[in-house]
Amino acid sequence: MDRLLITGGVPLEGTVTVSGAKNAALPLIAATLLTDRPVELDNVPELADVTSMLRLVQRIGTSATYVGGAPGRVRLHTPELLAREAPYDLVRKMRASVLVLGPLLARGGEARVSLPGGCAIGPRPIDLHLKALERLGAVIDLVDGYVEARAPKGLAGAEIEFPQPSVGATENALMAAVLARGATRIVGAAREPEIVDLALLLRSMGARIVGAGTSVIEIEGVARLEGASHTIMPDRIEAGTYAMAAGITGGTLLIRNAPLELLGAAREKLVEAGLELVETQDGFVARRADGVLEGVDVMTRPYPGFATDLQAQFMALMCVARGAAMVTETIFENRFMHVPELMRLGARITVHGGSALVRGVERLKGAPVMATDLRASVSLVLAALAAEGRTEINRIYHLDRGYEHLDKKLAAVGARIERVP
Repeated sequence: MDRLLITGGVPLEGTVTVSGAKNAALPLIAATLLTDRPVELDNVPELADVTSMLRLVQRIGTSATYVGGAPGRVRLHTPELLAREAPYDLVRKMRASVLVLGPLLARGGEARVSLPGGCAIGPRPIDLHLKALERLGAVIDLVDGYVEARAPKGLAGAEIEFPQPSVGATENALMAAVLARGATRIVGAAREPEIVDLALLLRSMGARIVGAGTSVIEIEGVARLEGASHTIMPDRIEAGTYAMAAGITGGTLLIRNAPLELLGAAREKLVEAGLELVETQDGFVARRADGVLEGVDVMTRPYPGFATDLQAQFMALMCVARGAAMVTETIFENRFMHVPELMRLGARITVHGGSALVRGVERLKGAPVMATDLRASVSLVLAALAAEGRTEINRIYHLDRGYEHLDKKLAAVGARIERVP
């Protein structure tokens, strides 16, 4: 199992290009199951989660080929659904596999999908997914750890109201509704940019969708969808992570292929913490405004609020800020597993339920640490980049799920980082 060795204390300088968004790529791959025509996706990130999703759709009947023979552009074609099952051995690795449920039901009339796995950051039940599909006419049973769903008469449009925003449930409902008879209205929909990206692909395939990116999405079902070509949006979480890498090391990074507006509420908080973010033609420059980081309170919220996927990285940044910061997590109940590992590097953090009080220290010091989930992993990388001496980060397979060539990108801007078996 690989690990990272990082010797900190080097300000990062140079250019980093942000990859395609993992959280957009996964539902987009699932959406290609809705048509028997070829769909080409560009800007596909080379990640373990993407590989897992490609293997899953291939098992269902999709041919997936790299256009030009290299990762980045993938042609997906599912002439027929050869299977309607997402088995445990694939789904356990990545909870986004449940996103094939809507497309399989909509096109094939039935689906058998294992209950999902993924990061251990607290329970994330799929109740909202199932209730939304039931509203569209699906009959659903839970049998031996599997969701067994069928729609013998096809799906029919309906009003779906979510009690709280759910990105995955919104995506599953949206994909199912585009082939349902009649009109569907999703109320309380998640508003994330990745949902807008999914709607853009579906519209280019012939779907009729309005309101994506707002809390109310309206869909008029169509009989069939066509092929399309689509470029996956930039990864806003990766962009925010590299902005904080510049801030925590006191360096300057040009972050390409990432519109500054994608950061949402994180943009304001980073500026408040002492970063200068200057928009450029195809991205932005990130650096400390006056050499000092300040403690800033944050609370995670659904988009456009501060993203839970940036919480761990922001906590690492606050570890070396002046004063104190209160970091409050409202999305996932078990998303402070990085705290004990940051404390091994010298951070001063006290956890009270869903909040963590971070008191900044003058410097962190390198030590062996262990990654526990995807975003926790990269928070340890950020802390290690700022720490005095060498840090060894173990169990970095989490990083490979969500950050394309992280070690290579950081090494290219001056980080002393080495990946070793």
